[in-house]
Amino acid sequence: MPLIIMTGIPCSGKTTRTYELKEYFENKAEKNVEVISEVDVLTKAGYDRNTFYAVSLPFAADSKKERSVRSDVMSAAQRMLNTNDVLIIDGSNYIKGYRYEMYCMTKLYKTPQCTVHCDIPIEHAWLWNERRLEHEQYSREIFDALVMRYETPDSNKRWDAPLFSVSAEDELKFDEIYRSLYEAKAPKPNLSTQCPPSSSTNYLYQLDSVTQEVINAIRSAKRLGVESEFNIPGYNLTVQKPCTTAQLMRLQRQFVTYSKTRQFEVNQIAALFVKYLNKSL
Repeated sequence: MPLIIMTGIPCSGKTTRTYELKEYFENKAEKNVEVISEVDVLTKAGYDRNTFYAVSLPFAADSKKERSVRSDVMSAAQRMLNTNDVLIIDGSNYIKGYRYEMYCMTKLYKTPQCTVHCDIPIEHAWLWNERRLEHEQYSREIFDALVMRYETPDSNKRWDAPLFSVSAEDELKFDEIYRSLYEAKAPKPNLSTQCPPSSSTNYLYQLDSVTQEVINAIRSAKRLGVESEFNIPGYNLTVQKPCTTAQLMRLQRQFVTYSKTRQFEVNQIAALFVKYLNKSL
């Protein structure tokens, strides 16, 4: 999906602008639109926004929660990206390094992106915050801290371009945004956006753990007298051909060695391993 990154300080109108864009692309451009909401991800994780951001502020004891939410947003975006439909990430996206990661992701998937900056005065945003329902409001301390650490997008930076800044009184430049996504050439991936060999200890652990789960399921079925059509519980997958334990161990080693030079999504490992077994046995 061509990607639209929404960004701005708290209560700057990002969600309102998101749904204006959604309506335009669905009704006038006849495109399917998906929205990933940072607030929805945060809420589903069971966090209250003030408590959540309080522990994520500079010098706080723990910022793991915020990194986890950003990671969840990025993973969802990776699953949804394609070359036709529109994906909008509705959130503060206040860290330029995080916007750069999303830029690298779209280069990897060869799909265009643009950035929409909701640019309104701080006190205007605070007034909008005060008009919200009480449970949706930021405290003044959290609001000021988020404003202080906000990294404003720059149209001269390739990861923020093309950049569309919109004030409270402005109308979105819908046609220009459309052209930036559908009439521009898709970016070409370069060395910085290619998947490097993965040396992550956690990734290797998960790779070994998932492939071992598949093998254990096959061995358990064999002990029950099953000789082919091995169902893998929890994954809705089937290894179709008969096999020996020695074959399984050899193919697992080969798959793990191959996978170290790729960067598969963890939720794809089981399906890819089963496909590899069905092809190799």
